[in-house]
Amino acid sequence: MFGSMVAAWAVAARARQTAKLTSMDQRSPLRTVTTMRCLKVVRTAVVALAISLILIAAPAFAQVKWILPSGYPTDNFHTQNLEAFAKDLAEATGGKLSIKVYPNASLLPVPVIKSAVRMGRMQIGETLISLHDDEDPIFGIDVVPFLATSYDEARKLWEASKPFLERKLAEQGLMPLFAVPWPPQGIFASKEINEIADMKCLSWRVYNASTQRIAELVGAYPITIQAADLRQALATNLIGALMTSGATGYDIRVWDKMSYFYDTRSWLPKNVTLVNKIAFDQLDKPTQELLLKAAAAAEVRGWWWSQDKTRWYMEQLAAHGIKVLPPNTTLTTGLQQVGERRTGEWLMRSSAEGSGIIDAYRKLTAPSNE
Repeated sequence: MFGSMVAAWAVAARARQTAKLTSMDQRSPLRTVTTMRCLKVVRTAVVALAISLILIAAPAFAQVKWILPSGYPTDNFHTQNLEAFAKDLAEATGGKLSIKVYPNASLLPVPVIKSAVRMGRMQIGETLISLHDDEDPIFGIDVVPFLATSYDEARKLWEASKPFLERKLAEQGLMPLFAVPWPPQGIFASKEINEIADMKCLSWRVYNASTQRIAELVGAYPITIQAADLRQALATNLIGALMTSGATGYDIRVWDKMSYFYDTRSWLPKNVTLVNKIAFDQLDKPTQELLLKAAAAAEVRGWWWSQDKTRWYMEQLAAHGIKVLPPNTTLTTGLQQVGERRTGEWLMRSSAEGSGIIDAYRKLTAPSNE
C-alpha cells in the first residue's frame, strides 16, 4: 500500500516538473540543465523515501508463525486448552503472532519436545515436566508420591517450586509460559490389588524416572511407554498395570483391557508449555505482553478444566465397566511407605534446593493460626 502511494506521488511530481520545464524560456540552456539536475535529485529523494517507508511499515505487517508440538489427543483437555490459547493469542495480536498446535505426538514424541524448543527447532512446545527429572530433580518435584494430592496442594507446590523451575529453565534458554495439572494419579490394573505384594511381577507401564523407581520398589516389571503409544500397548497385552490419571485412562479406552482403578491420588503431575527465550525476545514488546497475558489466561482455564473434568472422567470409567475403588487400608499404608522412601531419595538428589522447596511448600500448606 505504501509502495503504491509513493509511486503515484512520484508520477505526479514528475508531471508537474515536466510541465514547468516545457513552459520555460528555451533561450536559457543553463537554466534547463539546472532544472534537469534538480529533477534527478527529486527522483532520487522520492525513491529513498519510498524505501524508507516500506522498511518502516514492514515489521508492523509481518506475521510471526510458531509451531507448538504436544503429545496428547485432540479431545484431551490439555490439547483443547492449547488450541484456546492459540486462538486467544491470534485474536489479541490481530494475527501478528499465530501458533499451530500439533497434537498426539504427530510432530514429535513428548520426551524430545523440550530439547527441540531449547535448540530452536520449535519456538514453543508442551511437555510433561517430570519427564526431565533425570536432568534435574527439581523437574520431578510434582511426582514425589503423596507430597501434593489435591488441587489446592498442587497449586501451592507449583507456587513454591516455580521460582526454582524458572531459574533452571533460564539456564537452558527456556521460559515457562504456563502449567496445567493432570487429575490425581491412581492405579489401573487387570486384577484386584489389595496390597503391595499384589503388584509383584506385573508388567507396569512407566513414563518417567519416578514411576520407574516405584515399579522397582513394588517388585513390578517397568516398561516405558508414552501416552501416544498406550492404546497399542494395551491392545497387545504388553502391560498389566499402570499409574496414571482418569483422563489418560479415558483417552486410551482402558476398559478394553483393564477392570480396576484404585483412586490413590498419589500426585498431580503437570504439563508445562515452554517458549524458546530467543524466539520470545525477537517479538516486539506489545506482542510479548499479549503472549504472557494469553498464557496467564490459559493457566487459569487449564487448572479449572482439569479439576472440573476429574469427576466426569471417574463417571465415564465407571459407565464403561471399570470398578473405581478407594485403596484399602493395607494398600494405602504400603503405598505411603513407598512414598516416604521416594521422598527421601528425591531429597538426597535435590539437596539444599529440594529442601528449600519442601520447606516453602510446608509453610503454604500449614494451618493458619489466625
